[in-house]
Amino acid sequence: MDGSKTPTTAPVLILLGPPGAGKGTQARMLEEQFGLVQLSTGDLLRAAVAAGTDAGKQAKAVMEAGELVSDDIVIAILRDRLADADCAKGVILDGFPRTTVQAEALDTLLAESGQKIDAAISLDVDDAAMVDRISGRFTCGDCGEGYHDTFKAPAVAGTCDKCGSTEFKRRADDNAETVAARLDAYHAQTAPLIAFYDAQGALARVDAMGAIDEIASTLGDIVRRATA
Repeated sequence: MDGSKTPTTAPVLILLGPPGAGKGTQARMLEEQFGLVQLSTGDLLRAAVAAGTDAGKQAKAVMEAGELVSDDIVIAILRDRLADADCAKGVILDGFPRTTVQAEALDTLLAESGQKIDAAISLDVDDAAMVDRISGRFTCGDCGEGYHDTFKAPAVAGTCDKCGSTEFKRRADDNAETVAARLDAYHAQTAPLIAFYDAQGALARVDAMGAIDEIASTLGDIVRRATA
């Protein structure tokens, strides 16, 4: 990747993509390349509750009551977090917004500091290939080495290449039916956001089925163009 040119303004990026699309991997690479900070809704909520901020206290009360945290509380927590010094170089939002109502609230929040969404990047996947990729995964029960029925089987069937263990584990939800249902739910939820950011001219689509480094290079180009 060409890291010779870095953004001149602090970018605000949204990373969209279904489970298994590689959002976490790509977000970490963007953090390293551009000094960005990945902000996920779950992490933000947990940190605010632990810190005992006003918004964190509200979130804690709602969660302890078994209810969903409102958009207003999430926005308040995000406002506090964006004011922290480490966000000065830019952020990657992961898991928020999930609806157009949240997207509009986010636009309003960013406008308070003269910011906007520089790019909403959709990591596009082939659903059938994703079902195959995820549903075939399993790991060594002892050392955690990852395997796949099709793409990375142990050299000796039933024996871990790394530690020699014969114990393996599969996640209960890593089956074709569950993965297909998760993809359907993602597309239904995300379709309005795709249209929302496309209308703003902020949408960028990336083929997420290629090599990790190639995807990362494309994302780096998007960041540089969005903040040029």
